[in-house]
Amino acid sequence: MSISSLVMFPPEFREASIVFSATKQEKFTLTSASFRFPGNMGFSQDLFLIISTLVILLDVATAACSNGQCKILDECSSNQDCEAGLYCFSCPAGFSGSRCVRSTVTNQFKLLNNSLPFNKYAFLTTHNAFAIDEYPSHTGVPRITVTNQEDSITEQLNNGARALMLDTYDFRGDVWLCHSFKGQCYDFTAFGPAIDTLKEIEAFLSANPTEIVTLILEDYVQAPNGLTKVFAESGLMKYWFPVSKMPKNGQDWALVSDMVQNNQRLLVFTSIQSKEASEGIAYQWNYMVENQYGDDGMKAGSCPSRKESPPLDDKSRSLVLVKLL
Repeated sequence: MSISSLVMFPPEFREASIVFSATKQEKFTLTSASFRFPGNMGFSQDLFLIISTLVILLDVATAACSNGQCKILDECSSNQDCEAGLYCFSCPAGFSGSRCVRSTVTNQFKLLNNSLPFNKYAFLTTHNAFAIDEYPSHTGVPRITVTNQEDSITEQLNNGARALMLDTYDFRGDVWLCHSFKGQCYDFTAFGPAIDTLKEIEAFLSANPTEIVTLILEDYVQAPNGLTKVFAESGLMKYWFPVSKMPKNGQDWALVSDMVQNNQRLLVFTSIQSKEASEGIAYQWNYMVENQYGDDGMKAGSCPSRKESPPLDDKSRSLVLVKLL
């Protein structure tokens, strides 16, 4: 790291440009200094004191933890600075610079066993889980759309996410994941065929036989049995939790231990109501409520639901989706 500082001195000095270099493990070192002042003037002791003071101030300002000692939200420059369970992350919308944040969630089944109903546990959900930074284009066209995640689907699952929100579209004769608008996927808003993501989920469930994954689909697929086909091709149907076992009047869900024992470890919800009857895919709002996300949900003394959801105090739904942004 280098810092260039323009320091103004008394009138007899024109200017001084001073460059220091440092790493997190060492003090600042004066690497170059150039001064312009009248030729008949010698080196000033005052100038030496100013430089020394600047070095000390810079050293104090940048002193920080390192070598695995940084705690959550401490400033950091690399993952190695952060203590176990944390990594160095930059989030301009949340804080300045880079800070240590959690890399994985707490495994609730290690705090409490899996003998309770599914709806008695809380799970981390990733919004637009497929909209991943630097995800390669599958259309040959540069993507012009918003991304929400830095981690791959596999990394999200390995880090503790157990519910994924996916947007499914008809595109190029298949089902694709797309971050688009007005129900239409375009070359510049498409991420990739849904089969690729579903196969990642299948690999995770296969490798982790006690884990349960929930998929919440913002669904724009109109092709008859389009979703059924892609789920079958991905190998996920063997984990499918059937609609017939889902409670519809606010009762408790199946015990997590029973879901694991029966290998019914994939819950899928769609935003299209008719698909519950036509394809056996649960209609989301028959089973859950969701708060109004963003600024519209931040109303003192009120707890509004999003417009598609039943009211949050509807006791006939056993699941609650809490969305922040």
